[in-house]
Amino acid sequence: MTAFPKLGAIWVYLAASPLLGLTITLIAYLLAQAVYARARFNPLANPVLIAVALIVVLLTITHTPYPTYFEGAQFVHFLLGPATVALALPLYRQWSKLRRAAVPLLVGLLAGSLTAIVSAVGIAALFGASHQTIASLAPKSATTPIAMAVAAEIGGIPSLTAVLVISTGIFGAVCARGILNALRVDEPAVRGFALGVASHGIGTARAFQVSEEAGAFAGLGMGLNGVLTAFVVPILLPVLSRWV
Repeated sequence: MTAFPKLGAIWVYLAASPLLGLTITLIAYLLAQAVYARARFNPLANPVLIAVALIVVLLTITHTPYPTYFEGAQFVHFLLGPATVALALPLYRQWSKLRRAAVPLLVGLLAGSLTAIVSAVGIAALFGASHQTIASLAPKSATTPIAMAVAAEIGGIPSLTAVLVISTGIFGAVCARGILNALRVDEPAVRGFALGVASHGIGTARAFQVSEEAGAFAGLGMGLNGVLTAFVVPILLPVLSRWV
């Protein structure tokens, strides 16, 4: 009787296909979404956090190198660009409200972006972090591609920045509702914009679960904060480094 192939051999065979990473990513996210729904959409059961944890555990157990996994996962990564562009549609639908709130939004953008940068750099320096770590941390509130590019430019570690960006997004998606409720911020546009500025794409996804208006303003906050971060961090970090 023919013996069943060992599971390890089967995994090695499957790992040779670039579609493995794509399949793992989709299955992990679907499972995470199911858990999120069973938890009645509790922010603590954030699907991105659960999916990331599932993938990390699987790759660790199977000793699969990240580059091997990313050969397939890059297809999902590629869709980040079109998904970001697609945010223009709900934003267009909110155009009249956007024009009326342009000045308050600009003030909020500057306050949120600068606070994120200065607080991250200051706290890291207070705990004795190296310049490389501080440079990796400074752009953490921008969306991943922008943050990684900025980190590489100012002497940070792009891979560390990516982890910090995801952590920031998950933290914002989980905690923002409670914080905004405590501050009695009820306007959907303001709540969404704050989520987008502080928590980029993950926060924007969370805002769309609340309403299209909140999601549209979150997308605006994410985009504007990305541009502002890319411009400000390389200028501001050397100045802050003299004081911390």
